[in-house]
Amino acid sequence: MTYGAVKAIGECDLVVGYKVYVELVKEIFPKKEYFSSAMKQEKDRVQYAIDAALEGKKVAVISSGDSGVYGMAGLVHEMAEKTPQLSIRVIAGVTAATSGAALLGAPLIHDFAVISLSDLLTPWEDIEKRLELAAKGDFCICIYNPSSKKRADYLQKACDILLQWQKEDLVCGIVRNVGRAGEEYRIVTLKELRNEAVDMFSTIFIGNSNTKVMHGKMVTPRGYKYV
Repeated sequence: MTYGAVKAIGECDLVVGYKVYVELVKEIFPKKEYFSSAMKQEKDRVQYAIDAALEGKKVAVISSGDSGVYGMAGLVHEMAEKTPQLSIRVIAGVTAATSGAALLGAPLIHDFAVISLSDLLTPWEDIEKRLELAAKGDFCICIYNPSSKKRADYLQKACDILLQWQKEDLVCGIVRNVGRAGEEYRIVTLKELRNEAVDMFSTIFIGNSNTKVMHGKMVTPRGYKYV
């Protein structure tokens, strides 16, 4: 959590968020007023936050990582469009792409794409297309939401697409529980990645054709020439 986020939550009257994230924040701010709900109830949470703000409360709508990267910032702006009297401020966070990359070494030093495998809001056909184009362009790829109970084979399907354009020994990384208890990471090949067990708390890093393992870390060279 960034200093700006800590300061904003400390100054608010009400914290609104997904129940898992609310429990994490409660450890730091136990005396705040909270409203939480389950997955797929994002609109209800935002409406609750808007209603509370219209009553005069300072409200923080929280997301994991960065609210502007697969987070709630966009939905808040969309739903608050007809209430211009509200002042909305997005506080930058630290998304799993950058925090996970730091654990692995330096995998995202060159051009990269960030793709979510969740098809809850995006058709799988669109996700397939993006994976194919990113692999074809030799981008490093950071994959969010790689698997869930209902999408147990989605990472395998993604790897099958990538293997059409990349070699089996392409350097990849897996980070789990980044910034939380049980944080761990490991480096694997693209072939090995296909059979790895991952979950919604995992973030996947796919290297490009120049990515290598250096002193135990995943590194993508930027292209500097040394004398």
